[in-house]
Amino acid sequence: MSYKSILTVVLSPKDAEAQILAAAKIAEANDGHLDILALGVDHSQAGYSYIGAGAVLMAATIDRAEQDARAAETAARKAVDELGFDVRWSIETVAAQVGSVVDVVANAARFADLVVLPLPYGPGRGMDSEAVIEAALFEGSAPVLVLPDGASIDHLVAPRRVVLAWNQSNEALAAARAALPLLKAAEQVNVTVIDPPTHGAERSDPGGVLSQWLVRHGAKAEVSVLALNLPKVSDVLNRHAQDIDADMIVMGAYGHSRIREAVLGGATRAMLTKARVPVLMAH
Repeated sequence: MSYKSILTVVLSPKDAEAQILAAAKIAEANDGHLDILALGVDHSQAGYSYIGAGAVLMAATIDRAEQDARAAETAARKAVDELGFDVRWSIETVAAQVGSVVDVVANAARFADLVVLPLPYGPGRGMDSEAVIEAALFEGSAPVLVLPDGASIDHLVAPRRVVLAWNQSNEALAAARAALPLLKAAEQVNVTVIDPPTHGAERSDPGGVLSQWLVRHGAKAEVSVLALNLPKVSDVLNRHAQDIDADMIVMGAYGHSRIREAVLGGATRAMLTKARVPVLMAH
């Protein structure tokens, strides 16, 4: 398995350089193809207005979305031109109404092996960034590599150390499978188990079966069993990643349902809010 189709969605010109560089490095290392979606979002909503005012407002918001999409495209093309290495790539520019963002991103992500996105929380980011990552994860069923602001990507393709969060869930296993190319390339994979249950399938050997599976694939795995000695699991994971100087965290993405799609659950949201290294998630 390798990452042959890598997608990144550019909403903000200021994020384009970092996310395209990261995505392009992964594409180059895997002899893959980089797909770029330059996206502008029209936030107009149907509602009441004075006669004639609604059409004017809608035209203005659509025009703004198209401008945003073109600005994202310009920044993306500039970032590709400045890569310093060759990579196969293509770009699609879309202005979408806010209600259709999920469908647009999900359709692009459905056949991607990996989606590379900036952190959805922070200055200048909000509902649109969160909708994009949720659409890729839950509707597109794609693994997502999230890049915190200022995070080092020097060891993105071949990490030195990776924290693989393990709680025996389907989501955690999906993340491990999705991250396998990176885990095999890593110098060390630290399977991290926090407060394992005293009654369960792995009670005598937490993380042991997963480690065996990784080793059979050629990864260098070890297990750390940690106590929940901080308020949240995300706090323990981030602290542990810092303690062992990890280049990446791999974890399951959790959500809860709303009318038509899942939204990031509390644990996942907390993890992304405080992440300082790239985080690969799958659902």
